[in-house]
Amino acid sequence: MDSAPPPPAPTQPKTELPAGAWDAHVHLLGGPKHPLSPTRAQNPPDGIDFDGWLDRYRAHLDALGCTHSLIVHSILYGADNTVTRDAVRAMGEGFKGVGLLPDGAAAQDIKHFADNNIVAVRLNYVHGGVLTWDGAKAMAPALADHGMHIQMLLHADKHIEELADDIRALPVPLVVDHCGWPTTLAANTQAIDTLCALVAEGHAYIKLSAPYRLTDDITETHPVMRRLIDANPDACLWGSDWPHIMLNGAQMPQAATLADSLSHITTEEERQKIFVDTPNRLFMP
Repeated sequence: MDSAPPPPAPTQPKTELPAGAWDAHVHLLGGPKHPLSPTRAQNPPDGIDFDGWLDRYRAHLDALGCTHSLIVHSILYGADNTVTRDAVRAMGEGFKGVGLLPDGAAAQDIKHFADNNIVAVRLNYVHGGVLTWDGAKAMAPALADHGMHIQMLLHADKHIEELADDIRALPVPLVVDHCGWPTTLAANTQAIDTLCALVAEGHAYIKLSAPYRLTDDITETHPVMRRLIDANPDACLWGSDWPHIMLNGAQMPQAATLADSLSHITTEEERQKIFVDTPNRLFMP
C-alpha cells in the first residue's frame, strides 16, 4: 500500500485573505496512537507523528493567513474519529470538526460530537464509507437538534439530480465538497444547473475547494466556480484540502496558489463572504 507524499512547504498567497479567514477543508493525520482503518486505500506520509502534523498544520494556516479552520475527518481512519477530535481539541477556540458516523448512530453519539466541537457528519459518495444517504436522512433530525449539518462528497453529474428533492426536504443544511466534483468541467450541464438551484434556494452550501482534483489546469474550474458564486455568494466557502492525500494521479498543489486562483475571480466583497462570513455563520452560529 503506497504512502501519500507529504504536502509542500507552505507559501503565502499573493492576495491577502480577509481578517478572520477560514480554511474550511483540511484533514489532520496522526501517528501510532491513531490506528488507521484496515480497509484504507492509502497510508499517510511516512515519518510524521501527530504533533508533527499539528506543527505543519499551524504553519500552513499561518502562511495562508487563516485564523480558523474546519478539520474534516479522513476516511483513512474509518469511523474512529479520535484523531479529528484530538486535533480540534489541540487547536482550541475557532476550530471545528466534521466526523464520520455509521448508519443507525445513536442520538448520544451525535450529542458527543456536538459537545466536542464536531459540527457535521460527512457522507462520502465517491470513496464509500460507513454512512449511506438513507442513514444520513434518518439522523438529520437529531443533527438539527444540535445545530449540525451534513457534509457530502459526490460527483454532482452522477447523483445531484436524483438527490435534489431529498436535499430540499432535509431539516439541516447540506454542504457539498469540491465544487460538486463534476467529472466534466462544462459549466452549463443539467447537473450544474441543479446544483446552482439548490445553492440559490439556500438548501445547499458549496465548497470551492480542490480544483486540482478536477483538472491539472485549475483555471479550467473557474466557469463552474463563477456559476456557483453567482447563484448565491452567501452559500460559498473555501478550503485548501490540505495535506492533499489520496491524490490518485492529481498534481500536488500549493495551497497559496489555490487561494490566489479563487481570489483572481472574486471581488473583495465576495471574498469576505466566502472566507469569513459564511463559515462563521455555518460553523459558529
